[in-house]
Amino acid sequence: MAQTVAGAGRAAIGDSEFDRDTAITPRPGEPGAFDAELSAGWTIISAVNGGYLLATAARALGAVLPHPDPFTITAHYLTPSTPGPAELRTEVVRTGRTMSTGQVSLRQDGTERLRATATYGDLTALPDDVRTSARPFAIPPYAACVGTDDAPEGHRPIPGSTAIADRLDIRLDPATAGWAVGAPSGRGEMRAWFGLADGRDHDPLSVLLAVDALPPTAFDLGLTGWVPTVELTVHLRARPVPGPLRVGITTRNLAGGFLEEDAEVWDSSDRLVAQSRQLARVLVA
Repeated sequence: MAQTVAGAGRAAIGDSEFDRDTAITPRPGEPGAFDAELSAGWTIISAVNGGYLLATAARALGAVLPHPDPFTITAHYLTPSTPGPAELRTEVVRTGRTMSTGQVSLRQDGTERLRATATYGDLTALPDDVRTSARPFAIPPYAACVGTDDAPEGHRPIPGSTAIADRLDIRLDPATAGWAVGAPSGRGEMRAWFGLADGRDHDPLSVLLAVDALPPTAFDLGLTGWVPTVELTVHLRARPVPGPLRVGITTRNLAGGFLEEDAEVWDSSDRLVAQSRQLARVLVA
């Protein structure tokens, strides 16, 4: 089911806008502390996207832990982050032969915005033994899905007129894009092909972005407005092979102004590379 994502150029990992904007700089004389510059290019309305924040925090943890890849990471979003300088402080909790655990705090102007705990290992060292009942969800071919320029005149663009949309190559399954023309399905589903606009291949950090980059499932329930993440947990199961990702997100329960979103991320070899769950608030416009 491999697909080719359209695009003129192809940025290498490490030389992409995503890599530059998640870069961290060690603080002299402060082991485990880093500075970052959160880019306005990854905002939704005026807040920085949660997946982008998680990738930045994970990069800081990867700089202090002896293992290269996050296996599981859980972040609590304490207050909205804004573009500009940020400070990340890490703590190594435990190191072992095959896994290590740490935590990281992201602050701006003295206010803690995010705190995350993660266990790292080496995804390439895992045995190639897959026994699963999970199957890739059905989605039309890339060319048959809809992007930011496909909304009819007078309707909002897909996935939305936000800065982050210009940095992503998202093609929504038309069956989950009806909200953009005033016809949400009511099922609480989003499915899409996902890539970075500059063609960069995926790695664990871009997968952390992918689980929180699609339009919220609240839109498919007929609701509009900001849906900020309260808590997000991601399990990474394998390194993705080159090619686009398929991201599917569902919600089963919206109650008391909160909903959960369960995501699956499949690579172009039909491998399930990540699963996530988040709790989010629904702020109706």
